[in-house]
Order: sequence, then C-alpha cells, then structure tokens
Amino acid sequence: MDFYSLYSHGFLRVAACVPKARVADPAFAAQETISLAEAGDASGTAVMLFPELGLSSYAIDDLLFQDALLDAVEAAIARIAEASRTLHPVLVVGAPLRRDGQLYNAGVVIHAGEIVGAVPKTYLPNYREFYEHRHFTSGAGATGMIAVAGRTVPFGTDLLFRAAGSAPVTFHVEVCEDVWAPLPPSTRAALNGAELLLNLSASNITIGKADTRRLLCASHSARAIAAYAYSAAGPGESTTDLAWDGHAAVFEYGDLLAETQRFPTGSVMASADVDLGRLRQERMRINSFGDCRREEAGRGPAFRTVTLRLDAPGRTVPLARNVARYPFVPADPSRLREDCYEAYNIQVQGLAKRLVASGAQRAVIGVSGGLDSTQALIVAARAMDFIGRDRSAVLAYTLPGFATSDATKANAWALMRGLGVTAEEIDIRPAARQMLADLGHPFAEGAPVYDVTFENVQAGLRTDYLFRLANHHNGLVVGTGDLSELGLGWCTYGVGDHMSHYNVNASVPKTLIQHLIRFAAASGDVSAETVAVLHAILATEISPELVPAGDGREIQSTQQIVGPYALQDFNLFYLTRYGYRPSKIAFLSHAAWSDAARGSWPVDLPDGDKRAFDLREIRHWLEVFLKRFFASQFKRSTLPNGPKITSGGSLSPRGDWRAPSDGDAKVWLEELAANVPEV
Repeated sequence: MDFYSLYSHGFLRVAACVPKARVADPAFAAQETISLAEAGDASGTAVMLFPELGLSSYAIDDLLFQDALLDAVEAAIARIAEASRTLHPVLVVGAPLRRDGQLYNAGVVIHAGEIVGAVPKTYLPNYREFYEHRHFTSGAGATGMIAVAGRTVPFGTDLLFRAAGSAPVTFHVEVCEDVWAPLPPSTRAALNGAELLLNLSASNITIGKADTRRLLCASHSARAIAAYAYSAAGPGESTTDLAWDGHAAVFEYGDLLAETQRFPTGSVMASADVDLGRLRQERMRINSFGDCRREEAGRGPAFRTVTLRLDAPGRTVPLARNVARYPFVPADPSRLREDCYEAYNIQVQGLAKRLVASGAQRAVIGVSGGLDSTQALIVAARAMDFIGRDRSAVLAYTLPGFATSDATKANAWALMRGLGVTAEEIDIRPAARQMLADLGHPFAEGAPVYDVTFENVQAGLRTDYLFRLANHHNGLVVGTGDLSELGLGWCTYGVGDHMSHYNVNASVPKTLIQHLIRFAAASGDVSAETVAVLHAILATEISPELVPAGDGREIQSTQQIVGPYALQDFNLFYLTRYGYRPSKIAFLSHAAWSDAARGSWPVDLPDGDKRAFDLREIRHWLEVFLKRFFASQFKRSTLPNGPKITSGGSLSPRGDWRAPSDGDAKVWLEELAANVPEV
C-alpha cells in the first residue's frame, strides 16, 4: 500500500474536459482530445470526459448526414483508441454513430487501445433552439452491438462500465438532455451500481444557464449518491446562432468539487479527486437508497455490464482535493454565520421545549468560566427569553474547587452578571475535604496526592449540588458537556459533563462551540463588558481545573492529555460520520493539517489556528482517539436527552451512534499500525 497515493484510499481522479474545436474537423478534434488525454495521464487521472459530439462538432445541422464527415469521425475514434494504448485514463468522447440505417448521438468509451462500448442519447431535445429529432434517433430501448471504426462493440442505454483492478469503479454514460429529463437514465444506472455518472454535453450558454447546470448536476449527484461529471462544448464550436462557454464540472454527493473557468480561449479541464469510499458508505447507510434499488430490480430490462481493467498509476499520486481542517466548521464566513444561527436556535428551542414540557420553573447550571458552560448559560438565558420568563429563572452557580483559578472564577461571575441571571457561589472545598477524609484519602492528611479520586470527588460534588438545587428550586439541570468530550470519554461518568436533565451541548463539537461564542459576542445582544468576558473565555487554556498548579506543576491542559481538539474533532467526524478506516482518516488529516497543506489554507483561518501536524503526531493522536473512543462507549450509552445540532451527527444512543459498551479498538488499532507509517 502506498500510503501517500490517493488511489490507496478509495479516491479516483476524474477530469471533465473541454478541448478546443474546429467546426466539422474530426482530425483536429482527435488531436486536441489526445493532447488533453496525455495531460490527464501525466497527472494520474483515471477517467476523462469530453463533450457531446465533440469529434464532429455539435452545431453543424445537416452536415451530420454527410458520409465524408461520419467516416472522418470513425477515423478519429480509431486514432484516439490507438493513442490510448500507452495512456492510463479511460476516455469518454462524443460522436455521431451509424447503426442499421439510423444516426445516434453517442458517448464512446475508449481505454487501453480498445473501443469498450457506445451509449446513445435517450432524450433528444426538439424545442426552442434544438432540432435533434431532425438528425438523430433516440437510444431509448436500444441494445445490442454496433460497428465502430472497424470493431464491433456493445451498444445501448443499458450499459454499465465496471472497472476491475486497483482503481475499481462502476460508471455510466448519458448525453446532455438526459440529465434535464424528469427521470435521467443515470438514475436507474446509479440504482444498479454506477458510482460515477458521466454526461457528455454541448449545452449552449444563455444568461443564467450555468447556475441551472450547477443546480441540476449537484442535486442529481445528491439524490443518486454518486459523483457526476459534466462537460459542455467550448471554444471553436459553431456560433451561427448559439454561443458556448466551455463549462465543465465534477460534483460529488451534492458538492461541487471542480469546474473550469468559463469562456476559455483554449482547451481546459476540471479535475477532481472523487471519494468513492464516501459514496459507498452513504449508499450502505441510507436505507431509502437500498429500498429504491430493490424496487428498481423489478422494473425494466436489466443492465449489461461491460468490464475493463483499470489500475492505479505505478507511482504516488498525491491527493489534490481541498480537505477541510474543521469538518464541523465551514470555512465560508457567511455559511458559518448561518450554521451558528441555526445551532443557537436548535439549542434554545430544545431547552425551551423541555422546560415547558417538564413543568420545571427554573434552569440550574454550573458555570466554570470555560467554553462549554459559557455556551450552555447563553442558551439557557435565551431559552427563558423564548418562553417569556425572566432570566432570573436561570440559577447559575460557580462551584470553585481546589484548582479553580481566580481568572476563570472572575470570568464566570462577570458572565453570570452580564447575562442577567441569578448568580450564586458554593465553595465545594469543605465538602470535598470531608468526603476525602471519609474515604481515607491521603489528601485529607495534607499529602499532595492528586489522583482520579481527588479529581472526581470535586466533579461529583458539583453535580450533587446542582441536582439537589434543582430539586429544591423546581428546576432542571442543564448539561454542559460537548460532543468532543463525549467522543474522547473526557467526562466523568454520572457527573455534570456527562449527566444532566437535558444537555444542550451534547452534539456540538469543541471546534464549533468556540464559534458559537464568537457569534454571541458579535450578535449585538450583549453588553460591551460581556463581549470582553466572552473573548477572555475564548482565550483561556482549556482545562478541567481539578489539580492545583504549583510546586512545578503547570495548569492542567486538556489538549496535552487527550490531544488537540482540532485533530480529535477531525478524527471523530470521519470515524462516526463515514466509517472510514484509520489509515484513510490519517491520510485525510495529513492532507489537511501537514506543513505541505499550508499553501491551501485560507488566509483567515476559522479560529486563527496556524498549527501544523506531521504524520507522526497525526498517527499518535489518532491512536489515542481510537483507544479512548472505544473504551468510553459505556458513557455514551447512558446519555441524557439533547438536540442533534450538526449533520456530522451526534453520539446519542437513541440517534446517530449505537454501539456496544464493551466494544474493543483492536481491529482499528491494527489497521492503523499496519497501514500508516510512523514518519
């Protein structure tokens, strides 16, 4: 396994190409096609798509009936096939083909010196500027064989092309109008196993049409859970009555991965690394897709499978795909604002409903001065606004222990006062000393023993106080623990960061919570003093503050123990959302976080984080994550209620993540060790 090559991790490089054209000049078209194919071969591309009728030109009207032109097209196909003998990519080109006295608008699949098959266009537009019925026969229902350039090859709309080898993929070909139809042929193809859908198009340009194309292809790829490549005619096509923008693009499950610059002056291509593993995972996971597959099996004729062998290039092909460093946090500022707005309202609505439904009159919350309790307190205050109660019905408590710093305690008080909630302080140290003495713990005798018992006595007492305060004041305890902590098991079983009456943060990762607090600070709904406090909280080292600093001990740093949240949120997302094997997660993490990836980082990073991690660090923290994730499932199996926030999922045992509490990380750790180099 070549760890650094995209083909080792379920990716496939696909290119949608627009060669420069000359009207009705197949020899020129063949040369431009071959030139692009050679460029694709050099870059490690596996599949290359070209425009509809690209070898003849599209807008040539009755010249399509000329035998001289049709003969030249077949000669061009033969020439491309011969050139493909020494090229790696599968080539899909557009050509008019004769069969049984009829003319078809077809996509021709060529690979390794062979003409593999031909697929005719099903839906022929005959409206407005289109007159295809004048020239072509619809391929609807067509099946059998066709003679092309002296060879007899499979022909029909019922063809699936299945590549075996070290770059396995199943793809389907359709032509232009086919995707504009209510039921594109590629829909049935996807239900029969096609993962990559290819559309050869001419598609003249009019104002606004490019956006329609993007919408159409993106939505179709999302519904079909597929990759969709689209290529339209460009420079050199006839402009007698139409114009062409050379728009080519590659989509994956609704996402636009790459597109050409429109209105080019020469040949161009949009290249993208399609994540076939993502598509395969989603198809397994989304049972409605499987239901449609079963329904499809009883309809219409079966597809024929044309096999070919497609191997990965015999060299490392680095990933050329933008991998978001923060999968839970969009890099686009406008999208981030919208996500924060929605997250807040989901949290507020969830807590408001629970307050009303439970009959609780108050919300009880512990405030540490850290990120999670800050976010939960803001939500609690706004939930009271939402249901028309005074914010004084939020009973907020700071519960200082042996390691609580003056700074975090001051921030907690300033925040509680700034939000207008009822604020109180309960010093848990006397009760903690008594409990430690009752347990016979050395700390009670003055020994500086800071073990897990010492830590959890404090955490447990805080939770005891909050639940009894809720009893006393007819309230419910608002949980503060976040998704990242639950994933890492960085929470004490049965205490505040794990247990509550309702946890508003349960499916919010640490990397997103920071932005929710920034969003609140920028909302204009809080005072300037409170904004300053929020920024101070954001700048504070993340710490449980359970072991006192001093005597050579620095303040407890959570991320030095469980790993950088930026990396661990990345690992959590790809393990639980897509089920990727550890080696693929490490590969993606390296693509996103290594020094080599710095050039692709946005100027304004989402949280100003300019760190980079080498593969050794990525591997180490992924190993830590896997061990902690599997070992702590018993904590997630008993989670309180809380709303799902992100499409990345939650870890609720009633929702996105259901797993045995006694699972073992052995298989995942072995895969990591076997397939990810240490340096």
